[in-house]
Amino acid sequence: MAGADISRRTFAGVGLGAVAALGLAACSSSGGAGGGSKGPLKFWNMPWGSPEFTTLDQQITQAYKPKSGLPAAQYRSVQWANFTQTFSTAVASNTGPAVSSGGGTQAFEFAKQGKIAYADDLLESWKSNGLYDDFVPGILDTMKTDKGYVAVPYQVDLRILWYRKSLLAKAGVSVPTDWQSHMDACAALKKIGVYGLGLSGGATGNAFQAFVGWMINNGGGIFDEEQKPNLVTSANIEALDYIQELIRKGYADPRSNAYTTANTEAQWKAGKFGMQVEAPGLASEIGGTVGPDMAVGEPLTSPSGQKGCLSFPNNIMMYTNTPSQKDSEAFLTYYYKNMAPLWTKHTGVALPVLKSIAATPEFQSDANLAKIASAWQPVAKTWAAPGGAALFANVAYVDSTNPMTIFGQNVIALKPPKTVLQTLQSTLVANIKG
Repeated sequence: MAGADISRRTFAGVGLGAVAALGLAACSSSGGAGGGSKGPLKFWNMPWGSPEFTTLDQQITQAYKPKSGLPAAQYRSVQWANFTQTFSTAVASNTGPAVSSGGGTQAFEFAKQGKIAYADDLLESWKSNGLYDDFVPGILDTMKTDKGYVAVPYQVDLRILWYRKSLLAKAGVSVPTDWQSHMDACAALKKIGVYGLGLSGGATGNAFQAFVGWMINNGGGIFDEEQKPNLVTSANIEALDYIQELIRKGYADPRSNAYTTANTEAQWKAGKFGMQVEAPGLASEIGGTVGPDMAVGEPLTSPSGQKGCLSFPNNIMMYTNTPSQKDSEAFLTYYYKNMAPLWTKHTGVALPVLKSIAATPEFQSDANLAKIASAWQPVAKTWAAPGGAALFANVAYVDSTNPMTIFGQNVIALKPPKTVLQTLQSTLVANIKG
């Protein structure tokens, strides 16, 4: 995948500070359907990939030819810096978009404020044009709430296992397929001076995402069927026990708790990292002579016999403030029918949610992305695991937040797993009630 791999810490979810900002903006709103009710249909999108992504995305938007009586689409690329304030202010004052992407839980938060137009009618209309059946299995469920579909899935980011082909070959081990063979590979890599458990535990690192992924892999996770934190389980304890066994045996860099993603990328380039759970764009981020030597591994089978990883389904939402709901739905129908070049031209956007895009020769030409789509995406689960598939507003408390960073650092520091989980449990319960 070409282009920069934007850190999940930058945009993955609205997060605690953003939730507060959204709520504050909502309180200051005088309500009503104002700014977007006339004029062009505003489509705001985020820079999900390389600069080529935004250029092509704007071209696709501007090529929209609405039916007689419907407005043309107006494009805006919203930068990640202060994006939550940009949206909260605009939506509260009814000067925002009719359609947009944004943070992963943004639609759920705005829906609580009555600002979201649910996508049920749109998705129903797609049953007659093939779009509805084109979504990868299960992805629509992530947007379903008790009031309807809060948004439409757009693309999916995942945390998958990467390895360096030459280093595993030098260590004399095969690509791992379960936790035991993963540990064996780590042991073999250590003998040649390479860390098999790459981790970035610092303030801008992603180690906590990898740990939640291991928990999901073992049938665990953070939230139960009632969408409440339920962390202190045998599945989660077993997963963290496994991670800490790897750390105790010296399979992780001792400096991991201070590492940023930039530090771990440097270790890959230096030949010191042989495996790591990270984003789909890792190999392209590394680049040079090392990037082509990196490959996506197999989804590991856990001691409980399960497979799984953490995924982040990002979405496109419609707002109640629009020239008309008919306009919003007409534009999104056009957009989803014509967005394939964002992937076939390798602009750096995450995994597609449409099977037809993943099946194109252009997408399949990237063996790593094809492997992620075919092997990892089907077993991926969201932050809502193990209780369900659908996201919800309180997921914002765990998506790239300070309590999660502390959780990851506590694991790396070898604090007892039960204690680590109890600490996070208490923090989340307090934050959600607060």
